[in-house]
Amino acid sequence: MGTYILRRMVSTIAVMAVVGVFVFLLLRLAPGDPAAIIAGKSATAEMIAGIRNKFGLNDPMPVQFVRWVWDLLGGDLGTSIFAGRPVLELISQRLEPTLSLSILTMIFAVTVGVSFGIVAAWRTGAFADRLLSVFAALGYSVPVFVIGYFLIYVFAIRTHWLPVQGYAPINNGIGLWFVHLIMPTLALGLGYIAFIARIARASMLEVLSEDYMRTAAAKGVSSYAMLFHHALKNAGVPILTVIGLSFAGLISGVVITETVFNIPGVGRLVVDAINNRDYPIIQGVLILVSGLYVLINLAVDLSYTLVDPRIRY
Repeated sequence: MGTYILRRMVSTIAVMAVVGVFVFLLLRLAPGDPAAIIAGKSATAEMIAGIRNKFGLNDPMPVQFVRWVWDLLGGDLGTSIFAGRPVLELISQRLEPTLSLSILTMIFAVTVGVSFGIVAAWRTGAFADRLLSVFAALGYSVPVFVIGYFLIYVFAIRTHWLPVQGYAPINNGIGLWFVHLIMPTLALGLGYIAFIARIARASMLEVLSEDYMRTAAAKGVSSYAMLFHHALKNAGVPILTVIGLSFAGLISGVVITETVFNIPGVGRLVVDAINNRDYPIIQGVLILVSGLYVLINLAVDLSYTLVDPRIRY
């Protein structure tokens, strides 16, 4: 077990090192002078020279990389070009809406998706199974922004049940906070529900067809015990894997969803930074998101040992 955890930790550090090199080279390998890219088309030679001095672009590449890594280890993600404030400060101000939307979406998608998959596998060929197939096809094919605008039209414009856009901080009241996140969570979560449900159904069907499951049914084991104490645990590894993979898609989905619903989160911060060519913000967000993604995948890998003890050895 200790060896397995150590291997996963080493691979995680290696992945983050590769990500760090890529993020560092993102600006340096762009066509043209990085300082000119940052300054914009209307910049003068003096402005470009000032930017090169400010960001140390006149130094050799290895020196720049070591300095950048050293700043990262000290918690310094750089300073925004346009806001003139630390990138970490700007991200922390936008973190609550993004975390709220991401956590609610994952809870919603995992709970509903796994439940749908279990029911469809247990009643394979029945109405619930066919309904899941239709829902999964729609979830895969319809983009997030289409679902978002449809929900806005139905629940905000036509019925006035929910607010059109915006975000209410949680300290303004959990009720108001939750109401503003209902439509974004639905829009972002439907595709992941379909994805998770399909994998859960396939994994459960494979386990339910095993001889030991038929033996348990012949011995009179209850349906609840068969599904949740035996089948679900043995089908857990593929389900946990798809939950980890869903997080990768959630990153891009949050950017689109926050734009559609005008949520002032990290996704909107990235969109604004791209429009303004604010590379320090883009680099800072990439590093943090990549680190979070790697840590979640590490947690998923370690959770395999809970559902499949053979991995420990």
